[in-house]
Amino acid sequence: MGERMVMVVDDDANVRSGLEDLLEAEGYDVRAFADAADFLVQPAPPVPACLILDMQMPQLDGMSVLQHMAERHLALPVIFLTGHGTIPLSVAAMKAGANEFLTKPVDPDALLAAVDEALASDVSRIAQRSEVDELARRHAQLTPREREVFGLAIGGLLNKQIADEMGISEIMAKVHKRNLMQKMQTRTLAELVRMAEKLGIASVRSR
Repeated sequence: MGERMVMVVDDDANVRSGLEDLLEAEGYDVRAFADAADFLVQPAPPVPACLILDMQMPQLDGMSVLQHMAERHLALPVIFLTGHGTIPLSVAAMKAGANEFLTKPVDPDALLAAVDEALASDVSRIAQRSEVDELARRHAQLTPREREVFGLAIGGLLNKQIADEMGISEIMAKVHKRNLMQKMQTRTLAELVRMAEKLGIASVRSR
């Protein structure tokens, strides 16, 4: 299944040990922490990963850990564990971005299913981030003129309209458009529009 990391933060040594044994038996690379502060100073995992997080801990509780993760832009899927589950608490956890909310003693099959789902979502997130990074690299190669054409083309303007808007000849507009399509590695305007959406680029003017 490729390398996958599961990080565990729980101040209960018995729970921590049990989770490590269960997850390692499934082939996961497990990193366990008794203290949330120790977890928060770790670098972002280099592989798809998720976090199993105890909701109630003496120093930093689970919701505080989520807040610190957000401040660090640490985008990990989170599975909350709690010995005192309530509906309001589970709703608050889900609103805060948790993937799953399970009560202790946790059912092993339910936990493994939640881990599988969380890791699948992280694989998808990493793939999307990689795609955006590659598109940003291509976009960075565009000249200022090509970027201007980009913004006009995704608004649906034709070559003549782009030329009029930029105060250049239609031939030059076509040249700039051809070059930007080559650099962005696409042949269709529809795909260029999708790329712009992923990059957060808005059209300069719509026809």
